[in-house]
Amino acid sequence: MEQGKVYIVGAGPGDPELITLKGLRAIKEADVILYDRLINGELLTYAKPGAEQIFCGKQPNFHVLKQETINQLLVHHALKGKIVTRLKGGDPFVFGRGGEEAEHLAKHHIAYEIIPGITSGIAAPAYAGIPVTHREYSQSFAIITGHQCHDNGDIQWESLAKGIDTLAIYMGVKKLPYICEQLIKYGRHPGTPAVLVYWGTTENQLNVTGTLETIVQEARKSNIQNPSIIIIGDVVKLGEKLNWFQHETNEQQVLRAVL
Repeated sequence: MEQGKVYIVGAGPGDPELITLKGLRAIKEADVILYDRLINGELLTYAKPGAEQIFCGKQPNFHVLKQETINQLLVHHALKGKIVTRLKGGDPFVFGRGGEEAEHLAKHHIAYEIIPGITSGIAAPAYAGIPVTHREYSQSFAIITGHQCHDNGDIQWESLAKGIDTLAIYMGVKKLPYICEQLIKYGRHPGTPAVLVYWGTTENQLNVTGTLETIVQEARKSNIQNPSIIIIGDVVKLGEKLNWFQHETNEQQVLRAVL
């Protein structure tokens, strides 16, 4: 039997129209689709009739399938000669464990292809009117995981506080007090603008703004949970006048009410 192939696809941050043409083709051609919790379900409607769809969703402290099981399923179906699409939110190589899956496929000599996706650390602030770089405000940009933030020195907070203009922190809502504390401790001004973008690029998007000194309180007031991206830096101020998506959404709501 001829061996199949695995496509590790970034589905983008939530808006289904942000997937790449190549990613969409991988969905349409797949015999088996393994998909994560945060992908937009509308993308699955492009699957061909009879394609097997396997939910691999991960939530904090609860995984439907362990990563080892997902790895094994990719190999299992490819060895049966099937085209397998591993559909992941955002970009598969940005905190998506796509690298681990690719390593497992390479170990078992399975043909695979990586199809990048738009990562939420860029897309969510863009939909909030916040450019992560800007000639006047930000010459540098860093992506950080907040999921495992603790005090064992694994994240160089001093370097981030002093050397990077704009920070995009993934999976950091639970650790937000610690993150703000560390950045202020190492020299970031307490008045530095900050925003949490909840469910970015979707109709449920909510932007909660503040400063390093106030954002924890603002997040609690709005009961912000994951999935949220935290953006810290002076570029956040631009969201006040460039928030095109919120204006567009409000106009659509008004139009629906009139109709």
